[in-house]
Amino acid sequence: MAPILVFDIETIPDVAGIRRLWGIDASVDDGAVAELAAQRRRQATGSDFLPQHLHRVVAISCALRERDSVKVWSLGTNKDGEGALVKRFFDGIDKYTPQLVSWNGSGFDLPVLHYRALMHGIVASRYWDLGEDDREFKFNNYLARYHTRHVDLMDLLASYQNRAFAPLDEIAQLNGLPGKLGMDGSKVWDAWREGKIDAIRDYCETDVANTYLLFLRFQRMRGTLTPEAFERDMDAFRSFLAEQAAPHWREFDEAWKKASP
Repeated sequence: MAPILVFDIETIPDVAGIRRLWGIDASVDDGAVAELAAQRRRQATGSDFLPQHLHRVVAISCALRERDSVKVWSLGTNKDGEGALVKRFFDGIDKYTPQLVSWNGSGFDLPVLHYRALMHGIVASRYWDLGEDDREFKFNNYLARYHTRHVDLMDLLASYQNRAFAPLDEIAQLNGLPGKLGMDGSKVWDAWREGKIDAIRDYCETDVANTYLLFLRFQRMRGTLTPEAFERDMDAFRSFLAEQAAPHWREFDEAWKKASP
């Protein structure tokens, strides 16, 4: 059985890229560049959320379920640049060929990672295999929307219908999970500018935890996990939490206990 790797990324506006595309010189500070990009986006679409190719990755967090253990961590260190983080992500896939799990990974996280990997010259032959090297990948690869080598839970639960997409925070809370704690994606840019990279990494990890626990419920729903196996996996994650001293995990644990019916 392949290991399961749940992942999530946090991003900020790619200010350097926006400067290059729009010919904005260094006399305009980063905040003004990001605000200009948001204004243009609002005028064009009604939303200030930038397109995927104008995002820069500042954190990647993962939950790894392998054999009888589970752990959650953020790749690299708080001092690593974007290229190092993205390389670590794709190197892990090339080495272990895990089943990927995400919430809106097909719509956001993976396209962003694709563009940034392209920019940084990152090799990821296993990830991009569409059956040329491994025949199994011809019909079940990481790019296939309707197969399980990558499960985008949001996309799948919505029956691949955009109008049925739902936010992770709300679905997590509806299922007795903590949801988002103290931060959301809209606050990442300000937190980054204030030097709070550790807070961003912590937030990303709790998003991964919510996604992993929802995936367990999904696996029970589809019959892949028996009720007994589901409870064992839930207990394994509770054991992981019990071993963590970091404040964001203590907060997550307490919020989960309060949210559970």
